[in-house]
Amino acid sequence: MSTVPPPEHPDDRPGEGREPSSISDEQWEAFQREAAESGGGKAPEEPSARARMVTRRLREQDEAAAGRRRWWQRRKRTPEPALPPGWRTGPAWQEMNGRRGRLRTVRSVLVLALVAGVTLVVIRPSLLLDRLPGHHAEAAAADASPLPAETARPSAAPVDQAGLPDRVHPFRGSPAERWASGAGAIELPEAKAVGGMSKGDVALALRLTKEFLVGTNLDPAVLRGGQPTAAMALLDPKEPGTLPDLRRALRDPDEKHDPVNLVTRFDPAEVVPAGDVVKVRGRMTFAAGDPGQVRVHADYTFVYPVARADGDGGVTRTIVRRDLTTALMDPARWQATRGKLGLHQYTSEAGNSACDVHDGYYHPAFADRTPTGAAPSGPARDPYDRHRSLYEDKYSGCGSVTRT
Repeated sequence: MSTVPPPEHPDDRPGEGREPSSISDEQWEAFQREAAESGGGKAPEEPSARARMVTRRLREQDEAAAGRRRWWQRRKRTPEPALPPGWRTGPAWQEMNGRRGRLRTVRSVLVLALVAGVTLVVIRPSLLLDRLPGHHAEAAAADASPLPAETARPSAAPVDQAGLPDRVHPFRGSPAERWASGAGAIELPEAKAVGGMSKGDVALALRLTKEFLVGTNLDPAVLRGGQPTAAMALLDPKEPGTLPDLRRALRDPDEKHDPVNLVTRFDPAEVVPAGDVVKVRGRMTFAAGDPGQVRVHADYTFVYPVARADGDGGVTRTIVRRDLTTALMDPARWQATRGKLGLHQYTSEAGNSACDVHDGYYHPAFADRTPTGAAPSGPARDPYDRHRSLYEDKYSGCGSVTRT
């Protein structure tokens, strides 16, 4: 549908309230020269009064929200280096520099970049009109049908959505509005025997991996700042450094030891969940590892709507993507505990959480409050873009996000 009003549109007729022309003298002179040379032509059209009104309104909103920052942070782990001959042990958490036994990562951060201009309004006013609260509500409801389960890495980022979140509709304006919710969104593939492990062993590895994701990213008590006790009980105590490092990070977090490397937690004195729903999108696969070992790869994005604990203000969202590989090993061949899960490697990034704050919580930014944390300096990213591989992407640092 054309975004330029027809000549008979009331907004385009002269009358009261019409603003002065926004077309420069140079543009009119160029038109007049072309008209004289070609025998006539159509004058360039100005944006309608409605388009100008929308531009002013969004500019005022942007000015009111000046200083707002929303960002993401990257946390990565790499596989354990080879141990001396004769050792029999499973995989363990890793430093990015190859040393084991630390809950340490490089953190990258993105802040929200708000981009709007008069040129965009002139060319496509609908792009801005669609973002006004309540605009095209019926169309948005029709587009909110659930997506089918993800079976492979997407080929592109999801399309933008219209609307702003509130406590009744915390996912409005987000691609996550069409995602599945909670633990049910983590679907397990059909198990089969691999790597010398039975079908039952593989099914157990898949189930434990799901329980670990649920216990670290969906447990309501953990989201409110609690301890991930159930998830920790799934981990192999014989895996070097894993449980001691996580307990250390939960007890006394700092830059080198931060539980949000693996666990989603918010400071209950600062924010509370906006409702009981967390949207989830991703997939799980499995493959043989070393002999007597099955590895499960899980790549999921979790979207958390939150509100301030004091009850003031609206709703914002933090988006956390976690990509991890777990391992279940045969105790006859490995130094491992039967029925317990090992962590082989993992990485994560979080959109809209304060930069360089290492206290064991995510800290979302709200539009009407001065943000905390360091200022961003890196490129823009889309936290909903799941077609990027976190392991292939080597960027670290602070940058802006295009949406939350």
